[in-house]
Amino acid sequence: MNSKMVKAKHKKTKVKKRKRVSLARPRRKTKRPTRRVTKPAKHASGVGAPRYVLNRDFQFIQELRDLILKSSPAEKSEIAERLQRIGRVKLAVISGIFLNKENPETLATDLFIVADYIDRRKFQVFIKYLEAETGGEVRFVIMEKEEFQYRLSMFDRFVRVLLEGPHEKLINRLGV
Repeated sequence: MNSKMVKAKHKKTKVKKRKRVSLARPRRKTKRPTRRVTKPAKHASGVGAPRYVLNRDFQFIQELRDLILKSSPAEKSEIAERLQRIGRVKLAVISGIFLNKENPETLATDLFIVADYIDRRKFQVFIKYLEAETGGEVRFVIMEKEEFQYRLSMFDRFVRVLLEGPHEKLINRLGV
């Protein structure tokens, strides 16, 4: 009996439990539309973080805005270098959004270019770069050298308003 019991124990240890297999079709997981719940961002200082509000009636609000939004000379030189790479630019004038004046919408254009030749693909990349830097749409005008000189000699209103208003010349090979 002892030997039979040992054999039986031995057999039991060799037999492993089998996994139960169902013959029914497996359930398909359906995708349910998930709701996105946005939680307010936690501030490093936790609940009750200080909040700041700008007083629009502040006496020096325009000077403060100019100080914060003023573009550095390095950015302007970067724009000038990129302009020189897109073609034979004779005159490049920035105004409006680049000078951060109170009402840039009153000016007709933000970027005025006089050139003999411009690579359109490079210019599109350049405009996308400017729009990314400024955070908005950049209004621009491109003219050929002959058309600009004609308009300048005829005291064209568009050219006159642009050159008499607030502007900055980045490239000036025409001596204007």
